[in-house]
This record gives sequence, C-alpha cells and structure tokens, in this order.
Amino acid sequence: MSDASMTLSNPRALALRDPWAMVPSLGNLDAYISAVNRLPLLTQEEELELARKLRDEGDLQAAGRLVLSHLRLVVSLSRQYLGYGLPQGDLIQEGNVGLMKAVKRYDPEQGVRLVSYAMHWIKAEIHDYILKNWRLVKVATTKAQRKLFFNLRSMKQGFKQDASETDGATYRNTLSDSQVQAIARDLQVKPEDVLEMEMRLSGGEVPLEPQTDDSDEVVAPIAYLADDTHEPTRVLESRSRDELSGDGITRALTVLDARSRRIVEERWLKVNDDASGGMTLHDLAAEYGVSAERIRQIEVAAMRKMRKALEEARG
Repeated sequence: MSDASMTLSNPRALALRDPWAMVPSLGNLDAYISAVNRLPLLTQEEELELARKLRDEGDLQAAGRLVLSHLRLVVSLSRQYLGYGLPQGDLIQEGNVGLMKAVKRYDPEQGVRLVSYAMHWIKAEIHDYILKNWRLVKVATTKAQRKLFFNLRSMKQGFKQDASETDGATYRNTLSDSQVQAIARDLQVKPEDVLEMEMRLSGGEVPLEPQTDDSDEVVAPIAYLADDTHEPTRVLESRSRDELSGDGITRALTVLDARSRRIVEERWLKVNDDASGGMTLHDLAAEYGVSAERIRQIEVAAMRKMRKALEEARG
C-alpha cells in the first residue's frame, strides 16, 4: 500500500501530516458537522506539545491542529443557542472565531486543558453575534443587561415548572415582585434592570412601513407618525422666511440711495439668462468712475443698512 493510501485511510496520520487537509469541503451544514465529528481528538500530551510550538515558534501547523481538534466543541455549544432563531451555521462561524482567539492566547503552562479555556472565548463570540443580530435594535448593552438577556428566559421557565409542580398553583406570564427580587439577587443586578429586560424581551419589533400591498386597510406606524409640517411654530417660521425673502427685501432696498441699490441688485439680486450673474466690482467701478475697493465699501454699507431694516421689520 502506498504512503498516500495509508494516510488517507488514517485520519490521525493525515492530521499529523497536513492538519488543514482535514477541513471539510463546502457543502450543507449536516455534512460539515458530520466531517467535524470525525476529526481526531488530541491527547493531553499532544495538545501541550502543539501549544508550546505555537507559543515558542509561531508554528501555524500546530495552531491548525489545535483548532481542528476542537471544532466539534463549537458545534456542541452552538446548539445551546438555537432558541434565539438565528442560523446554526452563523453561530458556528462566530464560535470558530472565538476558538481561534482562544488558541492564540492559550498558555500551556496554566495547567488547564484547551477545551476548558476555549469555552469562554467561543461563548463570548456567539453572545456578541446574538446581541447584534437578534433584533434590529440592540436589547442589551451593559454587563447587567447581557447577563439578564441570556438567563432571564430560562429562569422564568424554572418558575413555571415550580408552579406546575405545586398543587393548586398557577403561573402568571408576568413576573411577580418576589420573582423579580429573586432573579436580581441570583444574578446580582438591580430589580429595575430585571423589569426593563423583561419588557424588552416581551416586546416585538413593529415594521415602520406596511409589509404588504394587498390591502388598503393595512395601517403601519408610518401612517400615524407626527407630521410637523403644519405645526404652528413651523408655519410661522416658514411664513416669516418667505416674507423676508420677498416683500422684506423689496422694503429693505427702499432705504438705500440709487447708487447703493443698483450695486446691491447687480451684485446679489440679478441673474442673467446665461447664469453668469450681475456685474462685477470692476464693471461697476468703471461705470461710476471709482475704484473697485470703493464699490466694495458701498456694498458693505448698503448690506448693513438692509440688515438693520429687516431686523426692524421682523421686530
């Protein structure tokens, strides 16, 4: 039998020769999980040896074997979070990221197996993914909220089971004061945080716009959100702005002498058909036989008079 045939028939030998050759090819999730479960596990001695190679020599082949031998752990942990309605493939993918982080930071001299060390990193990545994707709006941002998010539902289920096992007891969907206090005490959070998270978890997302056009009677929040177009303050502001830009400008021009008024009109209010605007400072200077600087001074003084007139009209 050739060396290649012997290697292919022995998964452990293949992993020793080239760990990445054991990575399953792309396919459905069931095929991936089946292939991962066939990957060989490492003994404690092999694990320590590979971890030291990675730490001391930066051996990527050693890192690959450590990652591959623990992929089944990620699959197992991902099953615990299927109740959040997210694809298991995505949970596994995020868990694999946590596994690689754990392998990178693992210290073989701590006296702890990699499987125990990696669980924290795998769960942390899965938790972050769930919190970012469970809903469009984040439901947990603080440490206390994250703790409640991943424990409150299971604790409520425990209260329900206790009630069913007690003769004559009934379970209410809402938490009682004693249950809120018990949860807060067990998780070391404030009772107010428990009530707030209970409210967030019990509420659902409401689409802003209707999800179907089949019926004209479908009403979504977009239909009854406040429209401030006709709000009195906005109406007055719009009316004042229109007045100042129209009649207000016309009245303000009346306070100017003929030369100042023409300069302002040519410089700011006149638009030619070719969109080139009115006359320049030098054009006006040549017409009135003064310098361009003098035209600029007259323009500034005229604008100041107009601004004062507009302020008085507004007052």
